[in-house]
Amino acid sequence: MEEKQCVFCSVIRKEINAKIVYEDDKVIAFDDVNPQAPVHVLIIPKEHFESINEFPEEKKEILGYMVFISKKIVEIKGISKKGYRLVLNTGREAGQSIFHIHLHVLGGRYMRWPPG
Repeated sequence: MEEKQCVFCSVIRKEINAKIVYEDDKVIAFDDVNPQAPVHVLIIPKEHFESINEFPEEKKEILGYMVFISKKIVEIKGISKKGYRLVLNTGREAGQSIFHIHLHVLGGRYMRWPPG
């Protein structure tokens, strides 16, 4: 999917309203419009990559940065002590519906295992 057609790229460009939880020069985090838990935030890089499969090695530090930012998100949302789940879906069969890599931060309820 081209960047100009990507809904998450539209959020980054502020063409689509989103409830932004955190933003800096590398990532933006916002509440999911279809939450699967009381806390459901998406962390996306400001650069467009469809999935982990297309992620270039020279940009790999952004993946760790997204995980690091999740620590800030759970503190903002008040679930850092209770527990939370981080999910990165890759491909349709894994549940990826928007092809701009994104990290789900889920919490605020008991998470069962196995998921899905």
